Amino acid sequence: MSAKDKFHDAVKIALQKDGWLITHDPLRIRISSTTKLYIDLGAEKLVAAERNGQKIAVEVKSFLGASAMAEFHLAIGQYINYRYALTDFGYEQVLYLAVPWL
Repeated sequence: MSAKDKFHDAVKIALQKDGWLITHDPLRIRISSTTKLYIDLGAEKLVAAERNGQKIAVEVKSFLGASAMAEFHLAIGQYINYRYALTDFGYEQVLYLAVPWL
């Protein structure tokens, strides 16, 4: 499991302030008995009393390394891998990539 991103806690707090319940920190996706993926956050929000809740997974990236472009490309590749894993293994979460505004 990798270290938490610099903005991990800020994203987590923002989700909570918006009414999301953090259900996983991190969300673990089991690929096989020896392979697991870890998405930074899993969260759930009730849409309405009579509907099922919305579920999301959020991968947090800050691009603070020497090459922001290289980190961006790695983040997109990671996002695609996570999205396929969520779909292929029957998870309900919609995946988001949280990145800094600047």
